[in-house]
Amino acid sequence: MKRKIMMMIMSTGATPKAFSSSLSSSQLLQQSQVGSFTSNGTENTCNNHNRSHYYYVNRRSRLQRGRIASVNQRSETSQIINKQDRKGTSSTFEIETLTTWLLNQERQGNIDNELTIVLSSISLACKQISSLLQRATLSNLTGSQGFINIQGEDQRKLDFIANQVFCNCLRSTGRTGIIASEEEDVPIAIEETYSGNYTVVFDPIDGSSNIDTGLTTGSIFGIYSPGDQEPCIVDYDDEDDSTDPALVDDLKLGKQEQKCVVSACQPGSNLLAAGYCMYSTMVVFVLSIGKGVYSFTLDPMYGEFVLTQKNIQIPKSGKIYSFNEANYQLWDDKLKKYIDDIKDTGKKQYSGRYIGCFVGEIHRMLLCGGIYGNPGNIKRKEGNLRLLYECAPMSYLVEQAGGKASDGHRRILDIKPDEIHQRAPIFIGSPEEMDKLEKYLSSSI
Repeated sequence: MKRKIMMMIMSTGATPKAFSSSLSSSQLLQQSQVGSFTSNGTENTCNNHNRSHYYYVNRRSRLQRGRIASVNQRSETSQIINKQDRKGTSSTFEIETLTTWLLNQERQGNIDNELTIVLSSISLACKQISSLLQRATLSNLTGSQGFINIQGEDQRKLDFIANQVFCNCLRSTGRTGIIASEEEDVPIAIEETYSGNYTVVFDPIDGSSNIDTGLTTGSIFGIYSPGDQEPCIVDYDDEDDSTDPALVDDLKLGKQEQKCVVSACQPGSNLLAAGYCMYSTMVVFVLSIGKGVYSFTLDPMYGEFVLTQKNIQIPKSGKIYSFNEANYQLWDDKLKKYIDDIKDTGKKQYSGRYIGCFVGEIHRMLLCGGIYGNPGNIKRKEGNLRLLYECAPMSYLVEQAGGKASDGHRRILDIKPDEIHQRAPIFIGSPEEMDKLEKYLSSSI
């Protein structure tokens, strides 16, 4: 048909205009709706196509302009956030490991390189212990070791192994002079030391009775300055040295061993650094070098402790109390009244929480506030926890975070131990809760 129309135009010499004028009104209407004819008589649909393409392009351009504007707004917002980050906190993508943090503290003059090495070795010991705990059931490391330790407690397998891990890590630094552990009868003098000569006290596994059930456990440590004291190199073959029962608690030690005991038995106020590592759903290393409290979480992907909380401040008060109320009938009447009153429903409703692990109790209290107590009782007036390597390091941490710690009457950090394994009652927590407790304990009923 198109070919016939084209031949007709060519034979008659009609122009497109003439041809167009010869169309009927219905054909003209159809032309206006469908398209126009070219000079050769073909229908031109390009105008409609171009027109629709024009609208499509314009619409797409408007959408693109909207997207560009949105991107620009996000870019401006991110620039503002980045400026705020630069003013205040670090970028979201930046991480600071414990090693980096220690080096920064050394650079700022807060610690020396010797202490940096000792703290790094302790963090390494904690990583090893964490790995052992995770595989305890698989590696047959649960249960009892089969003998009683110096505390009169049934020593568990991981108590013994964790103690060896700590000792080996500290010995390898060459910066540790004396080690005092809950699992050792007497302090250990490190002959391999060639500088630093720090005294390190620690409880390798706190809450070891929780191991078999997979509950929270931890490690506690404190570091003392060597001071001007001579190193106490122990000669175990010396049979002529006398003993000092007041210092060594009926242990027959020589003069050099007594010197080690004296070097280790320092009040908590002399601590250079203290901290703990909590082994739970996450592994957390909490540390203070006398400049606030910092928390590092073990990232299993990198195998590094990463800074997650800066300058932790304990809430001034809290609603959680942590006491082993199974011993209630053995407590002093003043303490009983305190417990009865906080359990009474009033304006402030307290909640009781007790994990059975000193590290776990303190970690929760640092974040949530409240009070923890391990008091003396009729059967054991001195309490259960050891002053040197449990009470003192934790009290140091809590005070650095703005809390308080006492035996009910005296500040824990002011008490100088007479022997390595001396126990002490302890109350520790938010300042307002501690003030409230001490009023009860100092009152006359």
